[in-house]
Amino acid sequence: MSSTVVTGIGELLTCDGMDGPVGGRLGLRHGAAVVVEDGLVAWLGPATDAPAADHRVDVGGRAVIPGFVDSHAHLVFAGDRGDEFAARMAGTPYDGGGIGVSVRATRAATDDELRALVAARFAEMRAQGTTTVEVKSGYGLTVEDEVRALRIASEFTTETTFLGAHVVPAEYAADRAAYLELVTGPMLTAAAPHARWVDVFCEPHSAHAFTAEEARAVLLAGREAGLGLRVHGNQLGPGPGVQLAVELGAASVDHCTHLSDDDVTALADAVGTTVATLLPGVEFSTRSPYPDAAGLLRAGVDIALATDCNPGTCYSSSMPFVIALAVREMGLTPGEAVYAATAGSAKSLRRSDIGRIVVGGRADMTVLDAPSHVHLSYRAGVPIARVLDLSGASTGVAG
Repeated sequence: MSSTVVTGIGELLTCDGMDGPVGGRLGLRHGAAVVVEDGLVAWLGPATDAPAADHRVDVGGRAVIPGFVDSHAHLVFAGDRGDEFAARMAGTPYDGGGIGVSVRATRAATDDELRALVAARFAEMRAQGTTTVEVKSGYGLTVEDEVRALRIASEFTTETTFLGAHVVPAEYAADRAAYLELVTGPMLTAAAPHARWVDVFCEPHSAHAFTAEEARAVLLAGREAGLGLRVHGNQLGPGPGVQLAVELGAASVDHCTHLSDDDVTALADAVGTTVATLLPGVEFSTRSPYPDAAGLLRAGVDIALATDCNPGTCYSSSMPFVIALAVREMGLTPGEAVYAATAGSAKSLRRSDIGRIVVGGRADMTVLDAPSHVHLSYRAGVPIARVLDLSGASTGVAG
């Protein structure tokens, strides 16, 4: 059993406090060290008390935080929708219809082409400090293509989500009921062995997405198939997504851009069960209003941050960018944003082994080329975050 001590840490955020104000949950330490054995945290405490280890990594006064947990991403796709982005910047509103462009390109791509695209996106995320990614299907919308997307995604992550109910594809536009039967029947049966979660785009403000009744059918069928529940909700306007997610005990309801007082109350009552996952990169890329993240925290709601990396509404894989947006546009403090992007996102995946630096947890750590986590938003756009790689641990300084 090989061990490595990580030392020279200027500031350590463990994000290990599960209750109380976020400031108390950050677990901020100075002069700390972490010992890793076989990919798990074996010890942490004052550097002066660190036990002997086989290898040593000195991070030279840099800050160390948990690896980012990106709990909402659509990475299995081909094609480009830059023209759609340009049109939105010129005033064209988003309604979900552009998803069909990605569906056509993804269906036309080979397995090897899709695999290479996903691998490149994972590498891009890791280069920015992300260690866990949830990946959805949803750009195939046939039995074969949805299974293919999940099979490829599962080569890179265990957090795979079946999103056959992304939109109604063009070939079923005149018969929505038939597509719903396909999604809740043969498509789900084929996809379930490759997925941990089921998701649905519950959005009555889009003619392409699903109503509350349709979404309920998808979620109940997914739960019957043994999958955990996730919901795209309240993105384009007020709607039933949040209430449906809370009612069915979904792990996460994502977007939450347009919330009523009743929605906020429902989310607060569901603390510990349903997390509100906020995706500010989407608001940035669609010129939509930003959710009031600070208000949700004051109301007692569990929140998470994720990229929603996708070809249409947010083609960014950067969790540091998301953190900076959450601080600048959504009222979070730098510490609240980091917590939401790590422990908060882990909670939305119902995971306690990631998103925190704790004894027994995975040694997923991100190092910042900065003395403090505050620099993630203070130095917005600067690539200061990267996964701490212990594979080549020696007696040198981590570069």
